[in-house]
Amino acid sequence: MSKLKIAVQKNGRLSEKSLQLLNKCGIRLLNGERTLKASSQNFPIEVLFLRDDDIPQYVEQGVADVGILGENEVWEQNKNITVVKKLGFANCRLSLALPKEAQYNGVSYFNNKKIATSYPFILQQFFEENNISAEIETISGSVEIAPGIGLADGIFDIVSTGSTLLMNGLKEVETVTKSEAVLISNTSLNAEKEDILNQLLFRIQSVINAAENKYILLNAPNNSVQQIAQVLPGMKSPTVLPLKEEGWSSIHSVIREDEFWDNIDRLKTLGAEGILIVNVEKMIL
Repeated sequence: MSKLKIAVQKNGRLSEKSLQLLNKCGIRLLNGERTLKASSQNFPIEVLFLRDDDIPQYVEQGVADVGILGENEVWEQNKNITVVKKLGFANCRLSLALPKEAQYNGVSYFNNKKIATSYPFILQQFFEENNISAEIETISGSVEIAPGIGLADGIFDIVSTGSTLLMNGLKEVETVTKSEAVLISNTSLNAEKEDILNQLLFRIQSVINAAENKYILLNAPNNSVQQIAQVLPGMKSPTVLPLKEEGWSSIHSVIREDEFWDNIDRLKTLGAEGILIVNVEKMIL
């Protein structure tokens, strides 16, 4: 049986998150301590550790069948590949930044300015869409120091928290786009590898579902069960079990984490007690 070759970034936070995702999918790698590749005995997959900006090209050429990387690199490299799944981690934005003393008054500010970036293709598209005529200085690494050494008037780079900009006397003035980790694929996978990819996607989706939801258990008076069930509908309906104490039931359900805090006061008003929130490891819908 052939193996699906998946390319991941060889180091950095996105690499760690990618390997964590595979681990949560039940895929155990035999050797992966920053070697060039690692294989699995319990899933037909082989991991290739590559530079993130090389991954789109290698996937396009079929050296790797699929890859995990940031959308920003997919856009910048502009290769003939397919984005098959957004993964929900490594979220960031690609933004324009200027020295903090600059008086920014809109995108027209960038006319006739020089902007340093590692993402010239994305930036050029943005400038063309906004009829901006600017000079793009392409550099790799340490983009944020460019204005300070007189190389450029501003920068275009990835921003996560903004702390690096502040440390270098810069301020974010325009968000061009937002990015997250994605799973990309070669456009011509054979049927066997397509089947393995679908199995992997099934596992990934169960992990994503689990990350977005929590298992909730609570005790409530029987006369509030119907109202609480409306607050906590679960996947179909909540599980309701009678307690030893007369007139009370235990209610079990699943709730999206971002909805829980919006509903906690209502649950308490309806008489809910002993509320427990438990992480969900896998969730198959």
